[in-house]
Amino acid sequence: MSKTILITGGMGFIGSNFIRFYLQVHPEDRLVNLDKLTYSANPENLNDLSSNPRYRFIQGDILDENLLRRLARELTVHSVVHFAAESHVDRSIQGSKEFIQTNVLGTHTLLEVFKQYWDDTRDADPDFRFLHISTDEVYGALGREGLFTEETPFHPNSPYSASKAGADLLVRAYFETYGLPTLIVRPSNNYGPFQFPEKYIPLMITNLLEGETIPVYGRGENIRDWLFVEDTCRAIDQILTRGRTGEAYNIGGESERPNVEVARQVLSLLKKGEENLRFVTDRPGHDFRYALNNDKITKEIGWRPAVKFSEGLSRTVRWYQDNAGWWKPLKERLKRESQGFWSKA
Repeated sequence: MSKTILITGGMGFIGSNFIRFYLQVHPEDRLVNLDKLTYSANPENLNDLSSNPRYRFIQGDILDENLLRRLARELTVHSVVHFAAESHVDRSIQGSKEFIQTNVLGTHTLLEVFKQYWDDTRDADPDFRFLHISTDEVYGALGREGLFTEETPFHPNSPYSASKAGADLLVRAYFETYGLPTLIVRPSNNYGPFQFPEKYIPLMITNLLEGETIPVYGRGENIRDWLFVEDTCRAIDQILTRGRTGEAYNIGGESERPNVEVARQVLSLLKKGEENLRFVTDRPGHDFRYALNNDKITKEIGWRPAVKFSEGLSRTVRWYQDNAGWWKPLKERLKRESQGFWSKA
């Protein structure tokens, strides 16, 4: 039987990749994409789906309670996959209000609406799920050893990660207090096609393609665990259908790299020398290392990352080389706004 899944924030990077993935592997289901179209959302990510009868886009805000209630009733929503978020750490440092509004209050509004919706419809659809996309940054920073597990206490160090931690706790509370069948996914650093060009890997690639240097915070020694977006989509899909409600699942890439090493790999792929590296002042509260333990998702669901970092990075570089018409207008807008790395150029 076909189902209708509500996606929030589906015009963003991971959301748009997930929509493409889900439509391919679930040919019987329908997706409704609710997106406010903020600065990092790009309708061109899904332009080619505009005529697909199983896909529908609605422009709207997750803080709009009346809209959410109307959509839940009219669409007979089977599940919610909640991507919508303000997600750039640098921007949260410059101004955190929007992060609290969207990530905390927006998540709360969704939970309130779908708690009532689930109360009204649970007998007709006992398999309803509310899946919240979080981040490994809620755990804070690691030293050179160890891995975050789902039981690691939260220790967020930026306004962005604090807002996501707040949303996580709300989602957990709605399961514990009201029995709403929730799931939480905490991925490591994603990369791949359609990623907004202010993020680290696409920023490096597009800068080099335009003949510019690439900025690296501090000495580039901060370590991130990189996860190709295709692997993330596969994990989210499996957790949505097979995860235990009330649980959180880490999704680690098992591909830890210091930032400067990632920069050197991008330089190599584009046949550029290290004179193109530009070390800039480190940002406040810059977590040293993130790395996730995948034991839970592997044992319970059987997921592991399939795309090696070298392959995923090569595919990503080729995508940006082949899609300058997608990223160049976004890059020009970022330069005009002088945000994040641009203010240090």
